Amino acid sequence: MLSRVADSLFWISRYIERAENIARCIDVNLNLLLDLPGEERQFEAIIQTAGCSRDFYHKYNNASSENVMHFLTLDEENQGSVISCVANARENARCIRETITLEMWMVINKFYHRLREQTAKEQMLNNPHNFFTEIKEFCQLYVGIQDGTMSHNAGWNFAWLGRMLERADQTTRILDVKYYMLLPDISMVGMSLDIVQWTALLKSVSAFEMFRKTFSAVTPQNVSEFLLLNKNFPRSVLYCVEHAQRALKKITDSQSTTNGEKSIRVIGKLKSQLEFSTIDEIIAKGLHETSDDIQLRLSHFNAAIRNDFFDCTWQI
Repeated sequence: MLSRVADSLFWISRYIERAENIARCIDVNLNLLLDLPGEERQFEAIIQTAGCSRDFYHKYNNASSENVMHFLTLDEENQGSVISCVANARENARCIRETITLEMWMVINKFYHRLREQTAKEQMLNNPHNFFTEIKEFCQLYVGIQDGTMSHNAGWNFAWLGRMLERADQTTRILDVKYYMLLPDISMVGMSLDIVQWTALLKSVSAFEMFRKTFSAVTPQNVSEFLLLNKNFPRSVLYCVEHAQRALKKITDSQSTTNGEKSIRVIGKLKSQLEFSTIDEIIAKGLHETSDDIQLRLSHFNAAIRNDFFDCTWQI
């Protein structure tokens, strides 16, 4: 396997994970409008989470639900939209068609053409819940097909590595945005609006049911601990970092190569930091500062992976 193939598998997973995350956030916030009629500030938070505020406000004057849905879902000029993510995943898959399975290619190709249908926008606006559920199911279908039809070799581990890295990054972004900008007033902490928003945050990463099996009360501290430090929930940052480290170790252990030394060092430091931290220490330091630090370390990890494996003629 050439480095370009590993690179494509890594980024296909990141793009598919990113598309699913966008659909999750939009769908949950649309449901939140039913509980909080007229409260659309959370859609600005979705734009912040996606990291595309400048591009969005260059095209739109306000973050209405319709504007945000179109920009983050079907706007091909937005490189962070669902359709752009799926298009990029499809192009990467096309370039390594000989490496992936037929089933993997078919689901990505079908997903791409489904989003390009002329009726897609109308369906998104008229029945958004079904539309975004369909997107989530396409993404989950791809993950299941990849796991069930592709040999779990170095290529599969690069795909898993990309998925875990993207998931950890998105979880910290969602957590940071809620803590930093959603609540109108600090005096409202612990009140009904605060609880509704933290519950919506848990639902945006499909964590609400598992959270309630662990904690009895929805509080900022409990939610932060669950999403940052839980070792068993598959969308917590610690879980993702630990499994990214495992995938990287499997890649390097299977080869007689020194490639990956920097990547192993970077992810190892982050895992140790999370493992030996308590939520009280994180809150004392500042949740926003901790989230920023984790995102920076994940960015360094991504750069290290690129340097160790992709920007070279390395072969498996």
